[in-house]
Amino acid sequence: MIKDIIVAMLWSVSPFGEAKVGIPYGILQGANIYWVFIACFLANILVFPIMSFFLDKINRSFFKWRPYKKGAIYVAQKAKRGSRDKIKKYGFWGLMIFVMIPLPGTGVYAGTIATYLFQIEKRKAFFANVIGIFLSSLIVWGTLVLATNGSS
Repeated sequence: MIKDIIVAMLWSVSPFGEAKVGIPYGILQGANIYWVFIACFLANILVFPIMSFFLDKINRSFFKWRPYKKGAIYVAQKAKRGSRDKIKKYGFWGLMIFVMIPLPGTGVYAGTIATYLFQIEKRKAFFANVIGIFLSSLIVWGTLVLATNGSS
């Protein structure tokens, strides 16, 4: 069970899934549904400070490397396109809703990039991301718990 929760947590900090993948993985492996939720939610929160540090301190150094710069610009444009209207119009709530939607291309990675690009105050952005992560995790967790209990 511990191994499954650790793997679920790794999925939750991964840009390839976040808690949207970590929670289903943990539950489908048979780990305790409550521990899976808590572990994946907390792991997904870690993404914001890690990404913020990377964007603030390390990103500029990598811009000298052409393939990185090309990829970073592509990701930034995609994040701007997906979040601009919501965040400009609704601010904190727009960022929270953007992070909350449990679909690919949304989540804390995109929310942190949007925070960086739109120069949103870090403290407000952190709380918007945490609330969005919680709601997204709750949606995924609740859907999966209902689906797996209904099939028993």
